[in-house]
Amino acid sequence: MNTAEPGLLARSDGESIAYRRLAGREPGFVFLHGFRSDMTGQKALAVEDFCRARGQACVLFDGFGHGQSSGDFAQGTIGRWAEDAAAVLDGLTEGGQILVGSSFGGWIMTLAALARPARVAALLGIAAAPDFTEDLILTELSPDALHTLDTEGQVMVESGYNLPPYPITKHLIEEARHHLVLRDPIPFAGPARLIHGLEDPDVPWQTSLRLAEKLTSADVAVTLVKGAGHRLSEPADLARLMATADELLEKIES
Repeated sequence: MNTAEPGLLARSDGESIAYRRLAGREPGFVFLHGFRSDMTGQKALAVEDFCRARGQACVLFDGFGHGQSSGDFAQGTIGRWAEDAAAVLDGLTEGGQILVGSSFGGWIMTLAALARPARVAALLGIAAAPDFTEDLILTELSPDALHTLDTEGQVMVESGYNLPPYPITKHLIEEARHHLVLRDPIPFAGPARLIHGLEDPDVPWQTSLRLAEKLTSADVAVTLVKGAGHRLSEPADLARLMATADELLEKIES
């Protein structure tokens, strides 16, 4: 049985990225988790199980300030998380990779594809949320919360998933403006598949359509799932995810 190898990838600033890695064939899969999530989520483990069954290489990892990785979440930035993804591609994978990005991870996978175009063979977005700091957070905060963010540099935001409130910093918002991807064409030539629930309360399904429009690849498809929410972690959702991963794998291998 191909057992995942846990480890820590050292970063130049002394921080470390926790990861799980399966040895296997190329193209490998790299899973990029959601905001305040980690590599132990259902979708991440489903991708790992898929790769184990197919004999593909696979890497799951926790971004800065998430899960078992080091760092203070409140100090995280889009640029930092994108750099983590590039470091994982450089240090933990070989050859072409299929990036699977969940929600916020869909933004990070897009930035990783821009940073390492020769290494990214395909994209698979699950309720992808590129540019969410600008297009979602700032539009959803109340005037009072926006004032607090501006004057105090941070505001606490309630979570909709029975989790404690979490900080959104002014630095996160401002730094993210250097990494917005939906304002211009996104040069990516490989196949891309985007899955989004029509009842997603967190990220509008139109976001995946915008991402599909901006990707320059001629091979982009969006699947909209009636009745599905944001997490897309029900058995039928995971089966759909695995079927899509299988489609991309066969396309690349052929």
